Formats: sequence, C-alpha cells, structure tokens
Amino acid sequence: MSEPFITIAKNTSFTMVIKKSRFICSLGRIENEADAQSFIERIQTANRKATHNCFAYMIGESDQVQRESDNGEPSGTAGIPILESLQLAKLHNVVAVVTRYFGGIKLGAGGLIRAYSNVTTNAIHQAGLVQRVMQTAVDITISYAQHDRLRFFLKEHQIELANETYGVNVTVTVFVNQVDCDDLINQLTNYFNGQLQIKKGQPRKHEVPYQPA
Repeated sequence: MSEPFITIAKNTSFTMVIKKSRFICSLGRIENEADAQSFIERIQTANRKATHNCFAYMIGESDQVQRESDNGEPSGTAGIPILESLQLAKLHNVVAVVTRYFGGIKLGAGGLIRAYSNVTTNAIHQAGLVQRVMQTAVDITISYAQHDRLRFFLKEHQIELANETYGVNVTVTVFVNQVDCDDLINQLTNYFNGQLQIKKGQPRKHEVPYQPA
C-alpha cells in the first residue's frame, strides 16, 4: 500500500527567539521547482537585511526532488535540519525558508541544528496537515420513488451529494475515493436490486484534514 500524500493545509510563518537571534520559518505549498525558487526569492527579498535565509524543499509523490541550503551557516547546521523536519512530518510539495536575524550570541553547531529544526517543526504544527486523495465522480440515476432511499443510503455511508439533476429520473452526483469506488458501485447495485444506472465520471484531487497517528 502506498504512503498517503500529506502536505500542509496552508502557507504560514512561525517565529522563535533564541539567545537574541530571531528565527522565522516561512512554509509554502508548491507543485514544482519553479514554485519553490519563486517562494524562496520572495522571502529573501522581504528579508534582505537578514543574516541568513536557509531553505529546504521536497517535491513529488515520492519526494523525487529534495534540495537544501545552509546559506552561509556552518555546513549541515541549517538546511539539513530543515529538510529532516519536513521528512519527519512525511510532507510532500512543501518549501521551508528559515530566516535568521543574528542577535550577537553564537549558538554553536548543536544549538543551530536544534533552532532550525524546532522552528520548522513548530511552523508545520501551526500550518496543519491535509491528505490529498484521488476521487472519482459517480453519477447515479434513479427513479423519483427511490430518491429518498438513495439519499438515506448515502447519508448512512457518509457520502456527500455534489449535485442533483431532475428530469425523467433523478441523477445524483457524488465523489468517492478511487480505492472505494468499485465497492460502492457493487453495494448500490445490490441495495437497489440493479434498479438504477451508475456511470463513472472524471477524477479529481481532494484534500481532507489529516492527523498523524
């Protein structure tokens, strides 16, 4: 079974002050490297006077593209901790830029690693998570006499109506997770003894709130 596609629910930023240094993690949703570079450039432009603008991003269903940068911090103390925070949350298609305004007190390698990791993790928690699922549109055509019964069936199975069209019969459109689609069609066919017409429509990407186990 493939891993779920998890990403952040919204773009956000989170600030921490550690020994007078201000760390600001800006998180953004992206679809490709052009999006990532554009986001990074916007943050860098908005924080020209910052000491560092370190970043990491992950793109693709299997995180085929992963990049990180220390942006002048000691090697391995910024970009990698940011990236590892994204990996730990099992995120996809996300960029994180951590801006640091130096406060005059050196943190040491261990302190920097903790700072960049913690501010990124806190930003992820603030953004919230969603799971992207593939759904299929299903058109169900049924007689008016069976309409209320169909509505009851859908409510019992917690399936939300997307649309209803009224003609000689009623056509109800619902969206169902692709992995559940064939099973639902079989259940409907049995429940109504085949006295309905079912047609699969176009797929769509849908997002639902996600809570880590």
